[in-house]
Amino acid sequence: MATVHSTLDRMIDRLTTQRVALGWAAGCVAGTPGLVMEIGLGKGRTYDHLRSLFPPRDILVFDMWARVPASLRPDEDRLFLGDFRDALPAAAERFRGSVRLAHADIGCEREDDEDGIRQWIGGLVEPFLAPGALVLSDRPIGAGRRGWEPVDVPGTDRWTYHGWRVG
Repeated sequence: MATVHSTLDRMIDRLTTQRVALGWAAGCVAGTPGLVMEIGLGKGRTYDHLRSLFPPRDILVFDMWARVPASLRPDEDRLFLGDFRDALPAAAERFRGSVRLAHADIGCEREDDEDGIRQWIGGLVEPFLAPGALVLSDRPIGAGRRGWEPVDVPGTDRWTYHGWRVG
């Protein structure tokens, strides 16, 4: 009899993988200067976890809107709301080359609802990245991008997570 993973099982796998990947990334960038970037605030869970992993670092957060409790809302000068295609380029010059870790949690259950985001989001993130920056994502946003070297992200046996070291 085949094991069927419920929606709850899949969510647990996804969140466990994300937590392991972010913990691993924290170790990879420890002792290096730079900001952290969160693309996709969602419910604020990952942002809150990033705050605990990187207490001395500023975290830039991008999303369409901020529907989170006040305790999970980033500082106004680090929160950029609106379509990624507008919000990322508007902030790029101000933070050019200053991000050490970028995390993009941008997927949805139906990939056809993503409007090709996997194809263009990496190019909008790239100007923010410091040399040697690490990028993690739930989608293959760096696949085939020049200067983005794939890295094996541990703990991804139950849920796929992608990583790249950039320039």
